[in-house]
Amino acid sequence: MLGAVESGDILDLDITGVAHGGVFVARHPDGGSGPGRVVFVPDAIPGERVRVRLTDVGKASFWRAEAVEVRDASPHRRPHVWRQADISVAPSERPGGADFGHIALGHQRELKREVMRDALQRIGRLDLPTTIEGPLPVQDQDGSVSAEESADGTRWRTRISLHVDADGAVGPFAARSHRVIPVADHPLATEAIERAALRASGGSPGRIDLVQPADGHVRAIARPEASRPGRGGRRTAAPADPRTALDVVEERVGARRFRVDAGGFWQVHRLAAWTLTRAVTDALHAALPEGLDPEAQHLDLYGGVGLLAAAVADLGGPATRIVSVESDPRATEHAGENLAEWVGARAETSRVDRYLRTLHETASAGERARLSRGAIVLDPPRSGAGGDVVEAIAGIAPAAVVYVACDPRRPGPRPGHLLRARL
Repeated sequence: MLGAVESGDILDLDITGVAHGGVFVARHPDGGSGPGRVVFVPDAIPGERVRVRLTDVGKASFWRAEAVEVRDASPHRRPHVWRQADISVAPSERPGGADFGHIALGHQRELKREVMRDALQRIGRLDLPTTIEGPLPVQDQDGSVSAEESADGTRWRTRISLHVDADGAVGPFAARSHRVIPVADHPLATEAIERAALRASGGSPGRIDLVQPADGHVRAIARPEASRPGRGGRRTAAPADPRTALDVVEERVGARRFRVDAGGFWQVHRLAAWTLTRAVTDALHAALPEGLDPEAQHLDLYGGVGLLAAAVADLGGPATRIVSVESDPRATEHAGENLAEWVGARAETSRVDRYLRTLHETASAGERARLSRGAIVLDPPRSGAGGDVVEAIAGIAPAAVVYVACDPRRPGPRPGHLLRARL
């Protein structure tokens, strides 16, 4: 029987797998007869042997640790793209937000494919082929490429958040903490965002959001700390200064322009909006080989400012019937403007679950028939669509469903209820 293990103990462990959330899996033979206690370790790669310091041994199902040294390196390891996050830096001084930055780009995608495959099999009980691909290069109308991914996968963030502590220090949080640390660069950010971040100076404790829309000019949105603690004693960010947060900016996807608040939601990756538009378009082409029926009723749920509704409507033409449903009234207002060229498009301000509930209660037979011939696109927040929404979509039984998800663990309660999916 092994001796008692405590937080702070140093161990040498073999990394055997990857888990969701930028961490890797090792096992410690803590005296049981099974495969051993799961230990989650950041800054490692499967196949490596690493020296770790245990940070949390209080849970029965798993422990957490921090990597302090690589004993036997993977051939896929490289110097971290964010030098301050490298394994050679003390764990407490490594900034968060670049969890795979020490791994060659191609292998990063292979590991993320493994995370997706595991989620489908273990949570969804589905054995489906999966692929992970890089963002698509943006093509102009003449076919020339106007933007593409960098060779090392950096310089893609058009939005970052910096934090200001009580002493006026400005920077990112250290990984898995709420302690502000100084940094000398921001390699994931665009160059303009990086310059603005390195110029940022202290002020009231809280957060500073930096946003670079299509015009290239960076907006700084101050979000000072609320004067009273939030839930659980945590101090929360106060509302942003409306003079900057509600400044209307323009984003572009190919030749199309979208109006959005500077402080509103838009895809962070400079190629993401184009890539998602193409992915949704390709998925609908595959699901509807005879084409999108413009006279059917189509829905874009969690629609934001209408990015994916426009992708659907482009397929059906100027008379396409589509409703964009979004709970944020400012985003809905912009969606109405962004979709104005389609006579059959409208934007509704509503929570998606409530909208679908009302639809089920009030839709006429003709409306239900049009919905059954239509497509539903949904792009929910990280928490996922939830059971009520997925059940309601299944009840509509549309011709196609395209689900855009940012967390593979939370697509919905039972994946069999998603009628068609492009993975």
